[in-house]
Amino acid sequence: MLFMLQAQVAKSEGMSNKEFYGILLKEAEAVVAAMKAGAIKAMYKVPGKPAVVAILEVNTADDIDHAIHSLPIWKLGYSHIVTELTWTVLRPYENWAEDLKKLAQED
Repeated sequence: MLFMLQAQVAKSEGMSNKEFYGILLKEAEAVVAAMKAGAIKAMYKVPGKPAVVAILEVNTADDIDHAIHSLPIWKLGYSHIVTELTWTVLRPYENWAEDLKKLAQED
């Protein structure tokens, strides 16, 4: 199943820029490696916001937890800087287009 992950982060009060951007750099390095390995289909930084959007393919809901908890932000104890985490199931548009052929026939 394909999922879209949307995540926002915020620097904690008292956290230095060096610490904040250092953990984000570790996260970015892990994400780039996961993309090269095919675990993450696509990943984007939202311009002007401390937010990212990723497309992942997983087999089970358990895989979502495994993916999140394998990231440096969680492993190093910085999950508190993630202020919002949203998952959306994605459906191939071609499948929807096929359903529309049937739906357009109904009264």
